[in-house]
Amino acid sequence: MRMDQRSDWSLLRAWREGDAGAFEALVRRYQTPLLRHARALLGTGGLPEDAVQDAFLRLAQKPPDVPETARGDPRAEEAVIAAWLHRVTRNLCMDTLRSETRRRRREEEVAVLDESAGGVDAVEEQDTRQAVERGLERLPDDQREVLVLRLFGERSYKEIAEITGRKVGTIGWLISVGLKALSNELAPLVDAGGVTERVRVAGLQGERS
Repeated sequence: MRMDQRSDWSLLRAWREGDAGAFEALVRRYQTPLLRHARALLGTGGLPEDAVQDAFLRLAQKPPDVPETARGDPRAEEAVIAAWLHRVTRNLCMDTLRSETRRRRREEEVAVLDESAGGVDAVEEQDTRQAVERGLERLPDDQREVLVLRLFGERSYKEIAEITGRKVGTIGWLISVGLKALSNELAPLVDAGGVTERVRVAGLQGERS
């Protein structure tokens, strides 16, 4: 199926005008990164899918306003919509974690991330991917969340700060500490062969202000 090339704002405007396909295009565009974010917080099971579904429901009911200065600039529009969706998804996940009956699910194994993830194309071997996922699972929640957003969501430090409510400097520190711990975790599990360096580069390259 050919991807809809319209910008986020154009799709939202078309949705308001009754174009159901426009909203479906937005779902296809953001579903995978939002699920990765939710799974980093909630683990496996149906809870991440529920959170993402609720986030899209809120988008359909009351979408964020895209400033006029951003309209017409696809990247600026994407920054607004993506940050809003990630914030809503994160808040929904936090609400879930506060529920005692669901808190136990937090300890479940982190879901296997989509093999088509573009943020870590350099780490292609399946064994290595599994090692990365195991390493992420062992990290503290705050480090795991920012690394998933950085490595797999390809969010900038500024965007991650907006999503999580933390300062940019704190995000940089969490990513640095998390990458070091992840590299140490990978070293004994896989044939080095530059894997540690590739993960480090994947996390640091292409930083957008």
